[in-house]
Amino acid sequence: MEYFLLIAGFLCVIGGIIGSFLPVLPDAPLSWIGLLLLYFCDGIETEYWVLGITLFIAIVSGILDYIIPAKGTKHFGGSSYGIWGTNIGLVVGLIAPIPFGFVIGPFLGAFIGEMLYDSKDHSRALKAATGSFIGFLASTFIKFVVCMGFLGLFLYKVWEFRGVWF
Repeated sequence: MEYFLLIAGFLCVIGGIIGSFLPVLPDAPLSWIGLLLLYFCDGIETEYWVLGITLFIAIVSGILDYIIPAKGTKHFGGSSYGIWGTNIGLVVGLIAPIPFGFVIGPFLGAFIGEMLYDSKDHSRALKAATGSFIGFLASTFIKFVVCMGFLGLFLYKVWEFRGVWF
């Protein structure tokens, strides 16, 4: 049973890393489930405080994934129309059957939202859309770093108790 939990946990952590780039897969929450599965293995000391802190980090990372692109739009001069366009574009981009829709969606959503706000100022709309794209890149980087941290914790725990299984 320990080997099953160990392999399933490792696959979840790796899936979370992949999910930090592909929004179809969950990212930090999936990696956290991998950590949780690891703690169900015999020989791994259950540290509830570690699980609690990593769960908090996973939740905050998931929330920031939606907030950062919108804040990037606002920082680059976007209006509330651009912010709503970013969020709607992110959801539509996830559902759309086009490649890299999750990247194109927030950019186009912010651009269209800003054009609805002021149809004459194309440069402002483009600047807000660029802010949305930069925010998307920043949120992807944060998710990747969090998931890599979870992988490091997972491997450390396995290495620490390797005598139990090997």
